[in-house]
Order: sequence, then structure tokens, then C-alpha cells
Amino acid sequence: MSVENREKFLADVHVGVLGVHDPRGASAPLLVPVWYAYEPGGEVLVQTARESVKAQLVRASGRFSLCAQKESAPYQYVSVEGPVVAVDDPVPAAQHEALAHRYLDPKAASAYLKANERQLREDVLFHMRPQRWRTADFSAFAAEFS
Repeated sequence: MSVENREKFLADVHVGVLGVHDPRGASAPLLVPVWYAYEPGGEVLVQTARESVKAQLVRASGRFSLCAQKESAPYQYVSVEGPVVAVDDPVPAAQHEALAHRYLDPKAASAYLKANERQLREDVLFHMRPQRWRTADFSAFAAEFS
């Protein structure tokens, strides 16, 4: 994918899979689905519970990766990795709202925010600066078989 296409793809709504090094025992990296936010040229934002294993490992590592994919043909994905450059603790209310409205329709987003008001106070927001990108777009490949 071109730089423009990969950034546009990542900015679209996908559930991301966060990956972070897990030094506990002989574990593979921790991989977990997350809601995220991204604007072309900006930082990847991931919100999670302050005391979660995910947050602890991101803090310890100082970096994480995120992969977003299109789950129907023609398949596409963007994977990005980089350092954590800031942590918002607590998460600004506007960020909670923006993330909820990114993934849910307005009525469901409002209900989600109200129902999770107490839990959301326990979240932190990691800012990651994209450093390495990996992408694939199988559109041309799929067209050969249509």
C-alpha cells in the first residue's frame, strides 16, 4: 500500500489487535483486540484499564504494535509498531466519547458511556508514534481469480 492508502486504511474503523512483548516465562507476545483511534500523520491511540496486564506490559516495554485488517475479500491489513510517546492518565472525557462514537452508533455510544462511567475512570490512554509499517492489499491478486 502507498503511504496515503495505509494511513487512510488505519484511520478507518477496524477492531485492532494490539501486540506487546510479554517477558513472563516463555510466553509469546500478548495479543488482544482493542478499539483504537488514528488520524493520518498522527499517533495511534489505545485506551485500556490502568492496571490491566496489557497496560503493565505496554508501560514496561515502552512500545507496542497494532494490526488492523479487512476480514472479507479482497483482504487487506496494516500493521504498525512504535514507541509510546505519551500517556494520558486520566483519559480526557472527550477522548472516551470520541472512541465510543467511533465504534458505536450515537444511541449505543451514549448508553455505553453511561453504563461504563465508573470503569472508564480507571483507564489510561497510550499514544504510540508509528515507526514501522507492514501492509498488504490483495485486491490485485484477487482480481486475477474473478
